[in-house]
Amino acid sequence: MMKSGATFLSLPTPDAEPPPGDTHVLRTFVRHVDGMVYRMRHEVEWVYEYVSAGCETLTGYTASELQVEGRIGFTGLVHPDDQFRVQQEVELALARRERYELEYRVQGADGLLRWVSDRGAGLYDAQGRTRGAEGILQDITHRILAFNAAREAERRYRGLFEHAIEGIFRTTPEGRYLAANPALARIYGFESAEELIGSLQDIRRQLYVNPQRREEFMSLIRGRGSITSFESQIYRKDGSIIWISENARAVHDPAGVLQFYEGTVEDITERKLYEARLERQANYDALTGLANRTLFQDRLEQAILTPGSRKHGVAVVFIDLDRFKFINDSLGHQVGDELLKTMAERLQGSVRDCDTVARLGGDEFVLLINGHSGAEAVRDVVDTVIGTISQPWVVEHGEFSLTCSIGVALFPEDGRDAAALLKNADSAMYRAKELGRNTCQFFTSELNARLAERLELQQGLTRALEREQFKLRYQPRINMRTSEIVGAEALLRWTLPNHGMVPPARFIPIAEETGLIVPIGRWVLEHACLENRRWQKLGLPPMVIAVNVSAPQFQQQNFVRTVAEVLASTGMDPQYLELEMTESMVMHEAGQLIASLNALKDLGVHLSIDDFGTGYSSLSYLKRFPVDRLKIDRSFVMDLATDPDDATIVRAIIALGHNLGLKVVAEGVETVEQATFLSECGCDEAQGYYYSQPVTEEAIIALLHSRPE
Repeated sequence: MMKSGATFLSLPTPDAEPPPGDTHVLRTFVRHVDGMVYRMRHEVEWVYEYVSAGCETLTGYTASELQVEGRIGFTGLVHPDDQFRVQQEVELALARRERYELEYRVQGADGLLRWVSDRGAGLYDAQGRTRGAEGILQDITHRILAFNAAREAERRYRGLFEHAIEGIFRTTPEGRYLAANPALARIYGFESAEELIGSLQDIRRQLYVNPQRREEFMSLIRGRGSITSFESQIYRKDGSIIWISENARAVHDPAGVLQFYEGTVEDITERKLYEARLERQANYDALTGLANRTLFQDRLEQAILTPGSRKHGVAVVFIDLDRFKFINDSLGHQVGDELLKTMAERLQGSVRDCDTVARLGGDEFVLLINGHSGAEAVRDVVDTVIGTISQPWVVEHGEFSLTCSIGVALFPEDGRDAAALLKNADSAMYRAKELGRNTCQFFTSELNARLAERLELQQGLTRALEREQFKLRYQPRINMRTSEIVGAEALLRWTLPNHGMVPPARFIPIAEETGLIVPIGRWVLEHACLENRRWQKLGLPPMVIAVNVSAPQFQQQNFVRTVAEVLASTGMDPQYLELEMTESMVMHEAGQLIASLNALKDLGVHLSIDDFGTGYSSLSYLKRFPVDRLKIDRSFVMDLATDPDDATIVRAIIALGHNLGLKVVAEGVETVEQATFLSECGCDEAQGYYYSQPVTEEAIIALLHSRPE
């Protein structure tokens, strides 16, 4: 590079004497100058006539090595790649009678390259011919390296700025963009950074969905100087909304005045959507979209902790759909799922926006009623729910009318924490089911006592088998034509210390709900077979022992294998074992259980349907069942003599059974009038207190001994 107008020090020529008094000053200056002072002769090779002592520091060569008698010279000192350019520029400057200033590389004696600044001017004779040039060389290597480093850093920064994945910005405090990179333009939906900068003149209103976020952004930076992971929703150019995360800092001038904000932007929309999906999965029911147990419990706890919750009531309403299992099993789970979604929508429409509807699982729902004015207000909500649920549900399979059982617990009367309120509302709901369903029960102290008793029974049941607290009693079954004992039903009895005999109606439902009925049922099956086998070994005439089977037992995948194992281990002939299943259980499971019933028949056991007439029998299924007996429920036998409808039903069941080739057994026969009526109608067998109450093994053996041969 060459610059004109540079100053330099004119050295005396070798054949000229310096002016008096100047020689010492000049030599002192040249000796101490930072660099190399030179004079060179205008020849093809441009040889040095004079170099100052600084030459050795600058180049590593001595003055003699560079001057006329030396071997280096000007052209030998300049780096070969720079020689042509330097020589051309010097020649041009001398021809124009101009000073020159150049920057180029020299190769020192140590072989290292150094950048130098060369400032000089031409020497001319009296005729104006160029005689040579003189000037000064100074080492500028550090400056050039620093410049190159800065330029490289800028190049790299520009590359990062242009090609970064994250958006990079610089904005004024007023909300205009000073700079933006292509990535930021892409994030915001613009074709280029220039378009973004030109379009967005008011970040607060044009960019942020919630303009207040811009104020919060600036406020946080004012307080901290910088901000990280600042998340906001923003509008893209096309109006769509995305989530961004910003990292930024404030930049001030030396006087401390805010100049601009600069930072980076990341599109976090996918992450926010993923987090929302996770949050929904964690807190909402996948099928109905209602709150799940976790979210409901959290909201209930918050409602309890809210100031004034004791004054402004909080109620938990537990809802269970009646006979949902029948529809779910009969029509399939897909139809059952549609029903649950419909019921969820109806429940949501029955309460206010400030209330919460949740699905706990299966067909169980729960409401959180906030700010009610008392039990009557909650009762109004419950009545609305019952009316809404009972509305007909029409699908391609037909029209269905459901009912529900509801339990209510109020805060703080019925519980002071979420767990207690849920438990007590659940208990009240079960009480509603016990009372006939399609009703509501509020939690009471009596229910609390029943709950405590229920818990005690449940705990006792878990140890009853190992403590040998179960016994079997047998109720004889009579042939109504011959009055002979042709079988007996094995009935389970439980004696609990400090309680005495616990009625089956109290502990069997608990055993079924907890799953304890499975091991208990196996115990009953084994002992009934063992004792019947023992009677046969005593020489008593063989007879059939009937054992009740509950739905949880029958639903076990290995139930048929369990029966086979018991028969094998006890040596019991399968023809003397009868398994009793309730009508509702068999009909609700009809499609799935026919194969299991056939497998049991293949073992050789008898099958009977208990409590017949109380369920919703499908004759198409009934004729396909490989059963041997129908047992008329005792509720129809009880009023035979006084209720014409019951008498008609009993006659119909007997006729139906006989038409299907089945024997018919009447339960609960207690009077001679009942026995006479049943005999006249052709009923095959009967059992009840009229013939014998359930008796011990010893008593049944005695009855069998007294049986005529």
